[in-house]
Amino acid sequence: MTARSSSGLAASVRALARVGSCWSPAFSPDGAQLAFVSDLTGSPQAWRMPVRGGFPQAITAFDDEQVSKLAWSPCGQWLAVEAAPGGGMNSQLYLVRPDGNQLRRITPGERSNNWLNRFSPGGDVLYFSSNMRSAAAMDCFRYDLVSGMSERVADNAGTGMIEDISEDGQQLLLRRVVQRGDSQVYLVDVESRDETLLTPHQPPADFANARFCKDGSQALMIANDQRDMAYLARIALEPGDPSEILRARDNAELVEFALNAEQTLMALIWNEAGRHHLELMPLADAADPVQVELPAEIVDSLAFSPAGRQLALRMTGARMPSDIWLLDLATHAPRQLTRSPHVGVDLASLAPAQLQRYPAHDDLPLSGWFYAPTAVQGPYPTVLSFHGGPEAQEQPRFRSDYQSLLGQGMAVFAPNVRGSSGFGKRFVNLDNGALRFDAIRDIASSVEHLLARGLAAPGRIGIMGGSYGGYMTMAGLAAYPDMFAAGVNLYGVVNFKTFFEHTEAWMASISKREYGDPDTEGELLDALSSINKIDRVRAPVFVLHGENDSNVPIQEAEQVIDALRRRGLPVEVLIFPDEGHGFRKAANRVAADIAIVKFFAQHLLAP
Repeated sequence: MTARSSSGLAASVRALARVGSCWSPAFSPDGAQLAFVSDLTGSPQAWRMPVRGGFPQAITAFDDEQVSKLAWSPCGQWLAVEAAPGGGMNSQLYLVRPDGNQLRRITPGERSNNWLNRFSPGGDVLYFSSNMRSAAAMDCFRYDLVSGMSERVADNAGTGMIEDISEDGQQLLLRRVVQRGDSQVYLVDVESRDETLLTPHQPPADFANARFCKDGSQALMIANDQRDMAYLARIALEPGDPSEILRARDNAELVEFALNAEQTLMALIWNEAGRHHLELMPLADAADPVQVELPAEIVDSLAFSPAGRQLALRMTGARMPSDIWLLDLATHAPRQLTRSPHVGVDLASLAPAQLQRYPAHDDLPLSGWFYAPTAVQGPYPTVLSFHGGPEAQEQPRFRSDYQSLLGQGMAVFAPNVRGSSGFGKRFVNLDNGALRFDAIRDIASSVEHLLARGLAAPGRIGIMGGSYGGYMTMAGLAAYPDMFAAGVNLYGVVNFKTFFEHTEAWMASISKREYGDPDTEGELLDALSSINKIDRVRAPVFVLHGENDSNVPIQEAEQVIDALRRRGLPVEVLIFPDEGHGFRKAANRVAADIAIVKFFAQHLLAP
């Protein structure tokens, strides 16, 4: 690659990596303002702007903390903000006035993990989850905004969150994660702390997004105990009363819903093979939903305006940055509110995502999203990209790294192998424990599909992924050393035993069914860990990690770097001292994307 072409590559990638994003919309109680999170200034912060449109005003301007979510109090006087120092897992909670004044932290700081739950209906109490009692447990707390005092309201073994509060503030809906992919919902009396289990089931089954019905006798939630695909359930709050499947689809999973204030209208998001579909449904008539056509593949973060005339949502797609839109509920016409900058990037010229379906080695149906360069013909030098989780899903969202690779003539294939979410309860559990060996075989099935279709150029295939995707990257390089010409491991697990030792204690406690129990299944964890097969790796490897990562601690990166260097294999390294699990700061995204694209260009494009 010449100096001129290298300079052009950096400029092109830099422009894509700087494309902004907005998320977490929250209406003010009067409906006139909307708060949201945006990386407009290079680091995710809290902003607000008039619903009618206008220039956004900054609410926070932290030096190091990266804002992940926010909520507007029902009384209108405060915003609650969740922000992580250096991007780590140790998020802290702050209260701040809507104009940005009187910012104060309400959680302990240091290494404690704290998650924003919800305000009480009156806005005088904020519920949150924290591991301040025990590192292994995300308990539930309430913070009194008047007294400034916190008290624990529920002890959890693992993780728990308050999902809703009754209108009188006397009852809570508490969701506890037993193990990844298996959870319970409880009704909690605020005064007595008595708990009633609402979701008895045969594991595994998941329940989420629980909301009180106005009559106080029932709750709505997403469930999958009675069907393979997640559906909308209505559950009685009296023990023994039957639950009801209110709305279900055979070809899609329910991933989110929201209710208007009067509980007359629901908005539901369905996930079909990775694309989202929005329905509006009268609560009194679940048989008559309205399908709303939207200009993007992905929609989430639903929020009804207080008066119920608009629905705020986030939309994104393969060629659309993440922005906040407002849907007029009378006309169903969407209006873009925020406009994330994309200086120097013609969005219309970017490559779309194409859904590919293919069989695994055992004929299990798999699928993935293929992105083809527009300027060249196939077969293409191709990068396989694996999502994290593992119970997450590859979807056609805007990815600056994908579009940057495409701009240099490389294709991207992002598979959803077994263990991915969005395809039903059975599919997401097909990689638990020893079944993970089949998920690793899915890597080869994905490559074989590309070669059989004439999409990928033999000998010019790379592999990359972040978090669990980093695990799959190293597992693929070790299991199929002749298949890949290069690999990029972004903050991935390479040794399950050290992962369990060093990750957040609450994360370890809920991950034993997914990966294997370190106390009883040590041999299995050794067999699944790529660090023990590092002698099989032949391709050059690039390792990127955040120094503050407490989910997949930096010891995972250090092990693979040391092992590869001892063997004399080429390994490049990029460590960010001001990032945690993932890279959120614009400058770091730019640096990471440029380095990754240059690395793959060197090993996949060079003659």
